[in-house]
Amino acid sequence: MNYTIGDPIRDTKAPEGPIEDRWDKRRFSAKLVNPANKRKLTVIVVGTGLAGGSAAATLGELGYKVKSFCYQDSPRRAHSIAAQGGINAAKNYRGDGDSIYRLFYDTVKGGDFRARESNVYRLAQVSVNIIDQAVAQGVPFAREYGGLLDTRSFGGAQVSRTFYARGQTGQQLLLGAYQALERQIAAGTVEMHTRHEMLDLVVSDGRARGVIVRDLVTGEIETHLADAVVLATGGYGNVFFLSTNAKGCNTTAIWRAHRRGAYFGNPCYTQIHPTCIPVSGDYQSKLTLMSESLRNDGRVWVPVRKGDDRAPGDIPEDERDYYLERIYPAFGNLVPRDIASRAAKNVCDEGRGVGPGGLGVYLDFADAIGRLGREAVEKKYGNLFEMYERITGEDPYTRPMRIYPAVHYTMGGLWVDYDLQSTVPGLFVIGEANFSDHGANRLGASALMQGLADGYFVLPTTLGDYLAGGPFGEVAKADVDEAIGQVTGKIGRLLSVDGTRTADSYHRELGKLMWDYCGMERTEESLRKALERIPELREEFWNNVKVPGEGEGLNQALERAGRVADFFDLAELMCLDALHRTESCGGHFRAESQTEDGEALRDDEGFAYVAAWEYGAGGTPVLHKEELDYEYVKMTQRSYK
Repeated sequence: MNYTIGDPIRDTKAPEGPIEDRWDKRRFSAKLVNPANKRKLTVIVVGTGLAGGSAAATLGELGYKVKSFCYQDSPRRAHSIAAQGGINAAKNYRGDGDSIYRLFYDTVKGGDFRARESNVYRLAQVSVNIIDQAVAQGVPFAREYGGLLDTRSFGGAQVSRTFYARGQTGQQLLLGAYQALERQIAAGTVEMHTRHEMLDLVVSDGRARGVIVRDLVTGEIETHLADAVVLATGGYGNVFFLSTNAKGCNTTAIWRAHRRGAYFGNPCYTQIHPTCIPVSGDYQSKLTLMSESLRNDGRVWVPVRKGDDRAPGDIPEDERDYYLERIYPAFGNLVPRDIASRAAKNVCDEGRGVGPGGLGVYLDFADAIGRLGREAVEKKYGNLFEMYERITGEDPYTRPMRIYPAVHYTMGGLWVDYDLQSTVPGLFVIGEANFSDHGANRLGASALMQGLADGYFVLPTTLGDYLAGGPFGEVAKADVDEAIGQVTGKIGRLLSVDGTRTADSYHRELGKLMWDYCGMERTEESLRKALERIPELREEFWNNVKVPGEGEGLNQALERAGRVADFFDLAELMCLDALHRTESCGGHFRAESQTEDGEALRDDEGFAYVAAWEYGAGGTPVLHKEELDYEYVKMTQRSYK
């Protein structure tokens, strides 16, 4: 797959001056919309997870007319509900040396120096407000004996800054945002559209002015117009088929916005989570995450001897390798996710893995239970232990958990500026759907932080600055008709193939190809193989996919087929981005670029930039580079030893 180099791109919205003053400076310089004018302006928000739900609720509270869309039957079923371990905030309640600056530093370092300083510092600043907001909404965070909010540690940090609600933090935070959203629905400021899937973006006069959606129950194609569009549709990890994401998670909304002119930032940055229940058979359609918070008290180990198939309790202490504690003594089991994942892969590749196929390592709580008592461990992790036992049939109180890395989060996404606006004016992208805050690797417990920061605190300010120039007049009918034509044409084409293979079978094959060739480790050879095979598989799909049923009415096979078609196109861009980036950084590990002891080796001279990809003429990608400048954090070889 060929590409061309375009003009450099720059974020012109981030203010100059001391980093701690930039967000205040931007808030003051942002134009305001008076309350009477807000009622004349309409905003579409697609997605109702933590980012989308909090944004729609806040914009409704501010007085805008909001239309909210989700493909689930209820906003509270968004995938944010699956987040387990916690949410970071620089409150320093433990008095252990945390601060806004330390959270900023840890996040930039954790992202392997591939994130913007301005965005990350703002995220750290806003984090302290999120906890207050959630507590005011009644989110039941864990508390210490004296009643103060409790915290725990997560990977990549030596302080305890993660607030949590047992292993249900995402669920509890989402219910808080959902209640705020429902209040605005009842007040009439938010118009809710469930069971609707966005299939295209309406761009008129160079601005994002609406969306084309399909009613998933009736099959009706609908047009909804607005003064601005906000995408909060999550990540694209399901391109790998097997991932920790819900089966419905997809890339359609952001990919089709990409085809309308929104640049795609760093698509190759995929996070592999180290703490997942291992694959158990070809029948599986998804994987289950075990929270990173378990690494607070669980110790990760494998047998010292290759091929040791004894039960874990029969392996004496001196024949166990607590390899994270051995290799990274300063951080131990709480190294960042990319490092823990590669370390697990390495010991399994050496033949020291445990469980079926040797693709697993132990996460052992025996020491914690001995030190704290079973009751204390149960209070902190009980629901996670119960979930593990239900899935595996093994009791983690008496036998170590078996875990292995799996695809989890995507740091890439649509390119946005400091205002969270894409390269299409009027199209704002928040949460995991954008690329903005995590660089090449997200630290644990920062996804919930970013989603709520964007939705509650950042977007309402920056979107107002854009909307102060509205209303933006009538939308040209020709632009709407063209978008509808694109949608109906694709649906018609999928239904007319009438082949012999299901969309799921193609998705599974694509996912295995991506895992093998563009997964935890990439090479030039593997990526070229992928770029050769993906177009062939896509052509087979378009000539032989079987989509039963019709476009009218409920047709989940049609929904899946459309999403898989978009995954093919995205997969090709991911492999191209990974091929062009010949360095290793964070979750992007090129085997050709590593240190003597197997750590990621960056090339700051050649690749200290964001790769912003434009969907060029004829589908040929155009690479625009946004140079990354570091004033406050010196780029160094990342070390957790």
